[in-house]
Amino acid sequence: MSDDQYSLYLPCPRGLEQALREEIAEIDGCGAQVQAEHAAGLSLRASLRDVMLLNLHTRIASRVLLRVAQGPVAHADDIYRLALRQPWEQWFDADSTLRVDVTAERSPLQSLHFALLRAKDGVCDHFRLRDGRRPSVARDEPQARVHLHLDAGSATLYLDTSGEALFKRGWRSAHGEAPLKENLAAGLLRLAGWTPRAALYDPFCGAGTLVIEAAQRACGIAPGLQRGFGFERLRGFDAAVWRDLRARAQAARREPAAPIVAADIDPRMVALTRDNARRAGVEGALELRQADALEGAAPLELAPGQSGWVLSNPPYAERIEAKGAQAEQLLPRLGDRLKQRFVGWNAALLLADLRAERSLGLKASRRHVLYNGPIECRLFTFALVAGRPQRKPGADPREAQPGPGLAQ
Repeated sequence: MSDDQYSLYLPCPRGLEQALREEIAEIDGCGAQVQAEHAAGLSLRASLRDVMLLNLHTRIASRVLLRVAQGPVAHADDIYRLALRQPWEQWFDADSTLRVDVTAERSPLQSLHFALLRAKDGVCDHFRLRDGRRPSVARDEPQARVHLHLDAGSATLYLDTSGEALFKRGWRSAHGEAPLKENLAAGLLRLAGWTPRAALYDPFCGAGTLVIEAAQRACGIAPGLQRGFGFERLRGFDAAVWRDLRARAQAARREPAAPIVAADIDPRMVALTRDNARRAGVEGALELRQADALEGAAPLELAPGQSGWVLSNPPYAERIEAKGAQAEQLLPRLGDRLKQRFVGWNAALLLADLRAERSLGLKASRRHVLYNGPIECRLFTFALVAGRPQRKPGADPREAQPGPGLAQ
């Protein structure tokens, strides 16, 4: 396999661009060089070996797209001509099945569906003119995926080397009411500042996405080890190199350095987390409990010199349609518990309530804007350096006086 360099684009959840850049720099043996940072993605230069490494090891990227061509577009037929003249036989042949997808940003073209069809026709006619036959279209499990992206004045054609989106790790059997995507969960862990040497507690674990992502990272388990990739069905990728990269990843497994605890008040969610953790190969790295997040002591004592993180995606109205007084009191009660039981810890909470600091009675040290699907959220990070007495039942949190280290 050659060391030729290719232009790549790695999309990711908006707000995680810098986290993805840091992650790529930490992938052992990867020579990919970030060229530019965009809203919701990075442009890179990398070899085909790097493409395989990125697919195998990135926890945050959604896909690894290899750029084939770019050109100006004023009409849909410009897309057809751009696709027609590319040497697609470098990557797949006329007997392959094909899928074409499209995304757009400020494109003036009236119909994205028609643009997609023109791209598909260009690819297929390239083979028809060259070989006398053309790829057949397959929506499910195609051998080759082409991605068309349109902006205000140009079209870019990519070869999708990932196949299924990378957040589909291959371990999820089912999910709770509103699960985080795995790559967003991985990004939260990195943005918060958690590292595998720190203890972790998720009191609202749901389907277990956050703790499973943390456990796989702590155990050195590459996120792509349990799934296949699109490049495995394409030309140009060396199967022997791929086997070696997988073998190295499998040999890198280790024991976690610190406890990871998951809890949920719903026993069905605890059972679901356990099942997902078993499928992900990390059941032994987790402590699972059925517990009320708003009651009881901290789930573990930190070792001398050890840091601890409460990191969670608590339920909120837009996410699971929580309603009534119970939902309104969730954040005030959670804030009280954090201040009383977790002094000396750090906390990071993904919340859709952009004024959550007031409800919690805590002053965030950092705030990151993120999107859980279409819902705008904030990842609030807190250093729990001091507490205050619990509010009296029925007290308005806005009238409470802040204590040391809390919201002023």
